[in-house]
Amino acid sequence: MTEGNFVDYVKIYVCSGNGGKGSVHLHREKYITKGGPDGGDGGRGGHVIIRAKSNLWTLYHLKFKKHFRAEHGHGGGKQRSTGASGSDIYIDVPQGTVIRSTETNGIIHELTEPDQEFIIATGGKGGRGNWHFKSPTNQTPRYAQPGLPGEELNITLELKVLADVGLVGFPNAGKSTLLAALTAAKPKIADYEFTTLKPNLGIVDYRDFQSFVMADIPGIIEGAAEGKGLGHYFLRHIERNSVLLFLIPADADDIGKQYDILLDELRRYNPEMLDKERMVAISKSDLLDDELMTELGQELDQSLPLPYLFISSVTQLGLTELKDHLWQMLNS
Repeated sequence: MTEGNFVDYVKIYVCSGNGGKGSVHLHREKYITKGGPDGGDGGRGGHVIIRAKSNLWTLYHLKFKKHFRAEHGHGGGKQRSTGASGSDIYIDVPQGTVIRSTETNGIIHELTEPDQEFIIATGGKGGRGNWHFKSPTNQTPRYAQPGLPGEELNITLELKVLADVGLVGFPNAGKSTLLAALTAAKPKIADYEFTTLKPNLGIVDYRDFQSFVMADIPGIIEGAAEGKGLGHYFLRHIERNSVLLFLIPADADDIGKQYDILLDELRRYNPEMLDKERMVAISKSDLLDDELMTELGQELDQSLPLPYLFISSVTQLGLTELKDHLWQMLNS
């Protein structure tokens, strides 16, 4: 999937169908001149249903179709026959999609399971036919109920990527390079900041034909929790990850300080992120010789309160050990 095809935020308009009107009909049959009312009820209007599908990874298919209207219910018929219900309309979205009200920005529902469905706009109820209104004093009512109108609303669909491992780091830390080294994904890689503007997903092959999903998320800068840089547009993708892999380059001025800044941004955005399993990978370790790596390891033992590993995506240093550590964290 190319970066331009990754759409994680769309606004759409949905409208359910109106209920069908009830029938005003009087029974007529040979030798029965006054058979009484037998008008049937109107059919229900069609629902608008949002459905999560496991084979979708983006909201790109909704980028150019913004209006969804369900079918109206059909009117009732004679002999108390109920009109046909309007056809429901389904809007398929990826797992991890959040439905918000465009007006209030409040969360209406979240879809996280495959084939999970949610009726976002309920079809109008069909009107009752005239046979419901007969009485001893009004034996031939010549009126029936109209159907109830459907619901219409503007909603925002917001995708939070579902991945087992999320890569967290400053711009140009080597996240896309690591994803390309571990998976078949082909993210854009270049030697400048904010090369990645959209999340990239890749499947990491593990032993015995097992695998897990890794997400490369655009780089974090200080103030991202307040919306600086790409801010909230990518921090939300980290919320769904089971394990957070912090990627800090070996040539960073202070690795411990960089980790603290990244962790503080996550805490300010959503404190629940600190409950996730975390690990640090020191990228670009091919720049270090054995002596420097030993000295840096001694410093990290003092400054980092969690496991770390030296890796290099270019020379494949430590990548097998990294996959082993991540697999153990995901299955602990």
